[in-house]
Amino acid sequence: MSRGLIALRDVSASAIVAGFLSAVINFAGPFLIVLEATRAAGLNEAQTASWVWALSIGNGVCSIVLSLVTRIPVIVAWSTPGAALLIASLGGFSFAEAVGAFLVASAAAAVVGYTGWFGWLLSKVPAPVLQALLAGILLPFIVTAAGAFASAPLIAGAIVIAFFLGKRFFDRFAVLAALIAGLFATWATGSFREIAPSLTLGGPVFTMPTLTPAALVSIALPLFIVTMASQNAPGLALLQSQGYRPNDRLLVGTISTVSALLAPFGAHGINLGAITAAIAIGPESHPDRTRRYVAGLSGGATYLMVGSFGGALVAGFQAIPAETVSVVAAVALLGSSLTALSGAMSGDARSGVAALITLAVTMSGVVILGVGAAFWGLLTGAAAFLMLTPRRASAPRGAAGGQVPLAAKRG
Repeated sequence: MSRGLIALRDVSASAIVAGFLSAVINFAGPFLIVLEATRAAGLNEAQTASWVWALSIGNGVCSIVLSLVTRIPVIVAWSTPGAALLIASLGGFSFAEAVGAFLVASAAAAVVGYTGWFGWLLSKVPAPVLQALLAGILLPFIVTAAGAFASAPLIAGAIVIAFFLGKRFFDRFAVLAALIAGLFATWATGSFREIAPSLTLGGPVFTMPTLTPAALVSIALPLFIVTMASQNAPGLALLQSQGYRPNDRLLVGTISTVSALLAPFGAHGINLGAITAAIAIGPESHPDRTRRYVAGLSGGATYLMVGSFGGALVAGFQAIPAETVSVVAAVALLGSSLTALSGAMSGDARSGVAALITLAVTMSGVVILGVGAAFWGLLTGAAAFLMLTPRRASAPRGAAGGQVPLAAKRG
């Protein structure tokens, strides 16, 4: 139950930094995909700013309110795979038709969430498979970050050294030390990029949704699938991996409802965070998981700040070079990745094989029918587990619940 207000004794620098990082890394990295989607939709500057406003405000409000109500670190993010999908699928549709598809996709997600169907379906998936799905999403970020040592060795080296020294001497502030070292090394090497603010400070722009069958099939349906399978499912699995018992009806239903309300202002979809959320939900946020909800408040406040001040802050985040972002994200995700890998291998041989298949397919990055690897990893892993599960032996004829011999019937 909620205690109503934040307890000052729960506030910690590590949790505040973790929440802040979860939002900053979203704006410095995956946000570029959102901007590309707005260009694919042919939006003007005011409409683009409204899209960013809607996503930021939705993320911020949901993160803060749900973190306070549940006392768990709820990190809400925009649908990055959904934005990637829109880059290819928005062509040929008016923005009003796209908004109508956004609205229907979010409304469908709200229905599936509130009814408990989504949580029920996930409960049928073996825990090792869900953990392997999460590991498959997180590990590529760690692996890819190794490339930063070739393109920016001083920056990458400073971040890694600061992180491990922090883990050795002041564990709770290791990620903060890595961030400070990375920003200092970026400044010292003159690596900050010059990016002028490209978004206006204007308020939200309302677009009347238009519902067309073609847009519902081409945009709404795949957007609903990738958001639920690639974001909400890993988001719930992430919370469970850290020992939380998330109320899937409350979280998925509420977030999807807010997403539907913001769709006319351009929000293509908000959902539970998975990748960057691991930074705020893991042990790097705070050793005591009952105090990590502060990271949800910090992340939400960062989103609200960006939503209020617009393009200047977005440009500031994007000025951070990719190498700095990727290596800081990688070291911050180490703890959650280790937890996910341990959970994936915690079952028997049958679930272990299914988990390994899930991990491999998810890490492959394969996209089939416009749907990303997370969905196919979850699907193939669950299918493998079912095929490897032996059927229950049928009861002998004449036994309780079995068929009665014909002779007995005649007698």
